[in-house]
Amino acid sequence: MKEEKHLFTSESVSEGHPDKLCDQISDAILDAALIQDPLSRVACESMVTFGKLFVAGELTTKAKIDYEKVARHVIKEVGYDSDEMGFNYKTCEVQTHIQSQSPDIAMGVDKGGAGDQGMMFGFACDETKELMPLPIALAHKLVRELTKIRKQGELDYLRPDSKSQVTIEYQNDKPVHIDAIVISTQHNKNVALEKIEKDVKNILIKRVIPANLFDAKTKIFVNPTGRFEIGGPQGDTGLTGRKIIVDTYGGYGAHGGGAFSGKDPSKVDRSAAYFARYLAKNVVASGAARQCEIQIAYAIGVAEPVSVLIDTFGTGQYADNQIVQVLRQLFDFTPNGIISQLDLRRPIYQKTAAYGHFGREEEGFTWEKTNAAQKIRQALENSGAASSESKKSK
Repeated sequence: MKEEKHLFTSESVSEGHPDKLCDQISDAILDAALIQDPLSRVACESMVTFGKLFVAGELTTKAKIDYEKVARHVIKEVGYDSDEMGFNYKTCEVQTHIQSQSPDIAMGVDKGGAGDQGMMFGFACDETKELMPLPIALAHKLVRELTKIRKQGELDYLRPDSKSQVTIEYQNDKPVHIDAIVISTQHNKNVALEKIEKDVKNILIKRVIPANLFDAKTKIFVNPTGRFEIGGPQGDTGLTGRKIIVDTYGGYGAHGGGAFSGKDPSKVDRSAAYFARYLAKNVVASGAARQCEIQIAYAIGVAEPVSVLIDTFGTGQYADNQIVQVLRQLFDFTPNGIISQLDLRRPIYQKTAAYGHFGREEEGFTWEKTNAAQKIRQALENSGAASSESKKSK
């Protein structure tokens, strides 16, 4: 058999990236609403640019929220706390434009229907212990560790905005080698590129990258333009929901196009995508497949999905339609059912808004649990036996 090779690349961005800053502000406002009123309907969008923040959206809630205070606190936490950073939580202008949810949308949500139409995807594979694709898993770990190094003061020249990119070489669909790593990190004006390159290679990469995947052939690019002093909202306008591939699987599998941040769980863009990940991860954890992608589609105002599709890419121990049937029997796919099963009416969302919504086995990330793997495996075994008996009777 001929050995097949290919490269696959994923990127991540830090919490100081302007788009991620907006995601965190939108989700912090969502959390503030859910703390006071778990039934809040929230669709909150943020935009940052040089010296300015705009917050707009539709909120129907009993909560009393100081939107400006919430937003400034997020900006401070991220690290934009002085004019030297190019954006300052104390002095930036904040404008808010908030109204109630459309009554036309509310009619459908009030009766338990989906808050919008659309299709959502979940994915899992056995490349990492978190059952995530390796390229995005490593890309997230790189920028997360870089942020930790910055916040702990280990490298005092670092600034909040940074990006990572990881290219993995696959042989016969298995990751075998890191072909390239790209790190772009904002810095102060007093540090030389040679110093940044040395620190990234000797501190960051050595801490994060597995030694068995990294060798002298691995290409490393650090601040490839030569300088990254101007970053964050000073360098680039940021918007909520503009990093949907970073938020999910790094380009692996399909994406329905809906963003997550700033949306309460009645919006299936978010809750059904979390649920699809939960199901896909538990299918892989059950041993039923090495890869699993699930699509769930909804019509606005309708509780049950219009379709559920599974693709195990030829790695399944059971037929894909057989897995669909078992999942439909075991789980409630309605928006209210998803919210209940994953306990989503809690203020858990700000921390999801940077470093990926998936692959993080932390408190609050209920969709990352594999507590359904055993019952899925048992149900599939029973359905397999039933199928065999049915064939014999014919």
